[in-house]
Amino acid sequence: MSSETLPPRVRRTREKILAAATELFLSKGFVETRMDEVAAQAKVSKQTLYAHAGTKEALFLEMAERMIAEAVAAQRKATAEPQQADDPHTFLLAHARQQLRTAHDPNLMQIRRVAIAEAARFPDFGKAVFELGPGSSINRLERAFTKWHAAGKLNTPEPHRAAETFNWLIMGGPTSEAMLTGAAKTLKPGAADAHVAECVRVFWAAHGVGRA
Repeated sequence: MSSETLPPRVRRTREKILAAATELFLSKGFVETRMDEVAAQAKVSKQTLYAHAGTKEALFLEMAERMIAEAVAAQRKATAEPQQADDPHTFLLAHARQQLRTAHDPNLMQIRRVAIAEAARFPDFGKAVFELGPGSSINRLERAFTKWHAAGKLNTPEPHRAAETFNWLIMGGPTSEAMLTGAAKTLKPGAADAHVAECVRVFWAAHGVGRA
């Protein structure tokens, strides 16, 4: 049930639980966070917590889905759904900048680290994080590349493969380094812009039409 359809009192309780879970999961990680800590932080009984959350795994997944969905919505607002009449090169630059900024949000970094750490025991974590984050971006790029290939603006006869290529060009070096080294800071603007420009240059060399 969507939180918007719940009675106000129930919705307030649910929001308190999610706020407490978010603070604890992000600061302590999934394994170290105990449900009794979440209940105490939210100032609810354990019975109430389990009635709302079900399990710790379900609570973490709901928290992660909400945070990623909010980040994706903000990215969509910053760079509107591309249309056939749009200039692909301009969109790729804007999309890559915004995606890199989103990916380096410290809280989203921590969610990905937890999902990776728990992938063997809870594969649904990783699947949900992938589908909401990279999967959503790849699907958006695929839709755009399909339109632009049909319009003769890009040479992307396999739009899904091209979308994957561009997505992982953006998400490669800087994001992997931050994930592995535990860095929590966003890339400096100069470094981020240089990375984005190089990603677009390489992709355009392979798939661009009519532009140096």
